[in-house]
Amino acid sequence: MPCKPRQHRLLVAGAIAFILADAGVFNVRAADAGPVLYRGATLIDGTGAPEQRDMAILVGGERIEAIAPAAKLASPVGAKVVDVAGLYVLPGLINSHEHLATPPNRPWAQAMMEKDLYGGVTAVRDMADDLRQVADLARAARVGEIPGPDIYYAALMAGPEFFDDPRTHETTRGAVAGKVPWMQAVTPRSDLPIAVAQAHGTGATAIKIYADLPGDLVAAITREAHRQGMLAWAHAAVFPASPAQVIAAGVDTVSHTCMLAYQVSPAMPRAYHNRAPVDEVRVGEGDNPIIEGLFDEMRRRGTILDATLYVYGEMAADHAAHPAGPAPYCREALAQRLTNQAYRDGVLISAGTDAFTKVADPWPSLLDELELLQDKAGMKPTDVLHSATVVGAMTMHLQGEMGTLESGKLANMVFTRQDPTIDIRALRSVVLTVKRGAPYWRKDYRLPTSIPDPE
Repeated sequence: MPCKPRQHRLLVAGAIAFILADAGVFNVRAADAGPVLYRGATLIDGTGAPEQRDMAILVGGERIEAIAPAAKLASPVGAKVVDVAGLYVLPGLINSHEHLATPPNRPWAQAMMEKDLYGGVTAVRDMADDLRQVADLARAARVGEIPGPDIYYAALMAGPEFFDDPRTHETTRGAVAGKVPWMQAVTPRSDLPIAVAQAHGTGATAIKIYADLPGDLVAAITREAHRQGMLAWAHAAVFPASPAQVIAAGVDTVSHTCMLAYQVSPAMPRAYHNRAPVDEVRVGEGDNPIIEGLFDEMRRRGTILDATLYVYGEMAADHAAHPAGPAPYCREALAQRLTNQAYRDGVLISAGTDAFTKVADPWPSLLDELELLQDKAGMKPTDVLHSATVVGAMTMHLQGEMGTLESGKLANMVFTRQDPTIDIRALRSVVLTVKRGAPYWRKDYRLPTSIPDPE
């Protein structure tokens, strides 16, 4: 029986999503090599088990085949043996908030991806960009054409008013902002099954619910995304949807800790671009009980907080350099304090940055974020690592594939000279990153010399 037009569009979109999701799942570098035995490291497997000294990890292709004490795991015939004695090995790190193509700039994006990978980052969430370029970057990194982490990305939905934002025009050049599958304007009259199917057809893992939407529409988008097998990633306040409404909608993650402080405002701002700064006086000095209620609900639902402490420092620095511009909506100190409250309340916290270090900085911004979580949000180093591995994998529903070092999972590993469970700064002693079985030695990393920072 011929498909009706709507059914046909859904089937086509779903087929495209399947093709894009399945494309390039084979890492050429790892597949061409035989088995590799990494022998002698101290294992920090991410499961909560204590450190284990003098361990061996057998990697075959993209996956871990076995983990055991070095004395008990014999090297298979023909295997390459890598001596990692004296090093610490932990799961590959995950940055849960990046933007690699706003605006599209391929040389810069590849430089940031390479810096991430050689700095221990093996997977990232791209939180809405020009997906035409992001999809190609994701494919190239997945098959080993370029060095970079695996990328899992979102298609954006927002109210029509948001698409006056010049960033949306930069990411839809050649088309119309709000009318493309990766940047869609949504109203109560929108056909959400079609809109979500079109977003899914870009290869996106999730819908990012961004701005200028009421609570009932946030909930409707979330339900439809989940029905079609996608995740829902949202700003913590969507304006006019409040943080409480966003959490109640059932989204999987909320981004930007300080946006939760809008819940104590006397009235929610009506639009993203016309919002006052959060009212720090109303938030108060101690643990705010209204915000604690949000954290209680997040903990009950398993909603993950993508804290992005790093970006608050970037906003402050930008305002200091351009004081005539609008002030940041939240101070660094408040974001740090609220993240500490979330931590003490048992909320799952992932590690995202929402910004990059300068091209000339040899380390990825994720390491700065992890140090902020430790030093300013009061998290224990082991819990910071949990945020950057296990919880990072949970944001993408990939905890069965990554986030811990276990037999059968992807061979995503970081080897360091120092112990990051004592001080998270030890991650700046990375010696080797392994992604999908392919090795990337830190000594081989070279900073780019001809790529300018974006303005």
